[in-house]
Amino acid sequence: MTRFSRRGARTGIAAALAAVLIAAAVLLPWHGARPPSAPGTAVAAVARVPAHYVGAAACAGCHAAQTSAWQNSHHAQAMQPATAQTVLGRFDNSRISDNGVTSTLLRKGEGYFARTDGADGKLADFELKYTFGVYPLQQYLVPFADGRMQALPLAWDARPAAQGGQRWLHLYVGQHIDHLDPLHWTRLNQNWNFMCADCHSTDLRRNYDGQQDRYATTWSDLAVGCESCHGPGSDHLVWASHAAGSARFDQGKGLAIALDERRGVQWLHDAASGNSSRSAPLASHREVETCAVCHARRRSISTDAGPTGALLDTHDPALLDAGLYFPDGQQQDEVYIYGSFLQSKMYAQGVSCGDCHDAHSLKLRAPGNALCAQCHAPAKYDSTAHHLHQPGSAGAQCVACHMPTRTYMQVDQRRDHSMRVPRPDLSLQYGVPNACTGCHRDRDARWAAAAIEKAHGPRRQGYQHFAGALAAARDGAPGALDQLLALAEDGSSPDIARATAVAALGQYPGARTLVALRGAAAHADPLLRAAALEALLPFPPALRAPLALSLARDPLLDVRVKAGRALAAVPDEQIPPEQRPLRDRLFAEYVAAETATAERPESHLDLGSVYAQRGDTVRAEQEYRAALRLDPGFVPAYANFSDLYRSLGREDQAAAILDDGLRQVPGNPTLLHLSGLQRVRAGDGAAALDLLRRATAAAPDNPRFAYVYAVALHSAGQTEPAIAVLEHALRRSPYSPDLLSGAAAFERDAGHADRGAGYAARYAAVAP
Repeated sequence: MTRFSRRGARTGIAAALAAVLIAAAVLLPWHGARPPSAPGTAVAAVARVPAHYVGAAACAGCHAAQTSAWQNSHHAQAMQPATAQTVLGRFDNSRISDNGVTSTLLRKGEGYFARTDGADGKLADFELKYTFGVYPLQQYLVPFADGRMQALPLAWDARPAAQGGQRWLHLYVGQHIDHLDPLHWTRLNQNWNFMCADCHSTDLRRNYDGQQDRYATTWSDLAVGCESCHGPGSDHLVWASHAAGSARFDQGKGLAIALDERRGVQWLHDAASGNSSRSAPLASHREVETCAVCHARRRSISTDAGPTGALLDTHDPALLDAGLYFPDGQQQDEVYIYGSFLQSKMYAQGVSCGDCHDAHSLKLRAPGNALCAQCHAPAKYDSTAHHLHQPGSAGAQCVACHMPTRTYMQVDQRRDHSMRVPRPDLSLQYGVPNACTGCHRDRDARWAAAAIEKAHGPRRQGYQHFAGALAAARDGAPGALDQLLALAEDGSSPDIARATAVAALGQYPGARTLVALRGAAAHADPLLRAAALEALLPFPPALRAPLALSLARDPLLDVRVKAGRALAAVPDEQIPPEQRPLRDRLFAEYVAAETATAERPESHLDLGSVYAQRGDTVRAEQEYRAALRLDPGFVPAYANFSDLYRSLGREDQAAAILDDGLRQVPGNPTLLHLSGLQRVRAGDGAAALDLLRRATAAAPDNPRFAYVYAVALHSAGQTEPAIAVLEHALRRSPYSPDLLSGAAAFERDAGHADRGAGYAARYAAVAP
């Protein structure tokens, strides 16, 4: 059985298209409604109008200094009408070419236009109504009649000319993206309403109409305004007015989110260590989690996705997943700071965003190393003995070693906020980047590791020491289970790393894993609770139910939604009668969560898979068809849809779905593979072998495809070619249990007992 799913927050679309889970339906939740009030929360006796958004202009009269600082910030310029005052690019008939298309940027009267390829692949003139971002790139948005706004791939490099800027660039240059590609600017994955709008505007309501497939998107402030961080301001205005009844808002001044965690706090220096500690422990993370609504790789789990001070009220944040982060936790894809910062010792010690950044101007609170000197004694840390560079040089900057940059969108350098000790020794072990050779490009990691060890000794390993466990889990290496269990229980490691280990334990469903999941489900950090529910999905329903029900009243929506997903297909007889209404409520929250992003095919994919597991074939078919209407090239929907028909014995329909998919996405390895399996079931061995061969050749890093092709060859009496396929695949995937078990069996069948025993031993090591 083949099922596709997704997890993570703001997970890359390419990864979502490629991720296939064979033999297990591990389909995860997101979205929903805001959680109920926590126990003990005071509720007014008289009903009143809920707080609503009032716009940044309503704040300016009393908060002039903050407004002035904000008006010059990137937040205030996150999105603006395209005017002569806001447009930075030169619309002077400039031309830029890529993939056979020459685009022209031009003016027509007061309007700004791009002449480029549209949804039909033909050149046309599109008016640009809004600027999007301001530095180091400015992009432009094109509105369409159905309420969509789409982001052009043609961006203005706003950096100074001396730095290579003041030019047009194509964001996908050389990637051969045509009008049929999901990344084409007119298509789903460049849609502003879903992909971008909530973090560039205030009180963004997408207002997607699934019946009409159109938007009526609204906002209170076009850019990132006061209420993007402080929440709806109407109650604060009532409090400030001293009007009748305003006294009820005196506690908290009517602010929806009290960003006061640093008020009255000092950082106390310790002369012995050269470091500082908070004068009072940080009791909550409202500030960090408010910023994380936009500065995190995450996905929305509610149509009302404004800040609440608790990120998991409204979003499902990504963990340290492959493709997003390197195994040591350094940023790889665009992860937007939060997941990196949670790994840092600074976060563990109570540092929050505002300790370093002014929330209104977005400027640093001090320049250069003086920022770090707020807490770290310069005599110890801003010295050649510590940083190994000449004072005042680029290499002597704290951020050069502890916050190296990674470049996105060709010119946008973003600093890694995990603030880690440079570990070139990990580069040698796991191939991860390191700050030393990031600057010293003429040297290698071995040289850098020796230099660090000579200066600081062999035991200077820093706060993040989980690379081995995550690397082993990604590779399926021997001992991975033991390492994951140890990390999951390691209270000295960052909780986000522990949660990542907990989620990865789903690869090893068994008694030891179940014990670890019970511990994670009781943890104070919601990331671990949510991860426990993800890892629970491969377990039988009877084992899922008790643990998921134990989190049914969790105060955070993300945890409850994942509990609803874990319980979705648990039969009634495995749930006590008095708890079945609770299961039904959780499932309703899960469905609402998926429906909250109904414009995305992934949501319908997940719902279809869950309905299939529940035996609701009609609803499953409806959801898969909805996914394919939104994106006719969405491979996971074809895969799961065909599998639904296969499970029902409707082989002709299963074959037709796969054929439709291959017409839309010719040569796709997943669809070739599944078509090959369908031909096996139909008894057409020759066609099956050809399709399975093509799938394996098209996806040489997929061990499952190679294994199935080898099994088909072996079944056809071609044992030696089957062994050759497995041996070739094992060079790429040396820890694949499928490949190792197949090689052990086929070598024995071929009379090679010693070689078979060797593969069997390797299999036992990776499949405990």
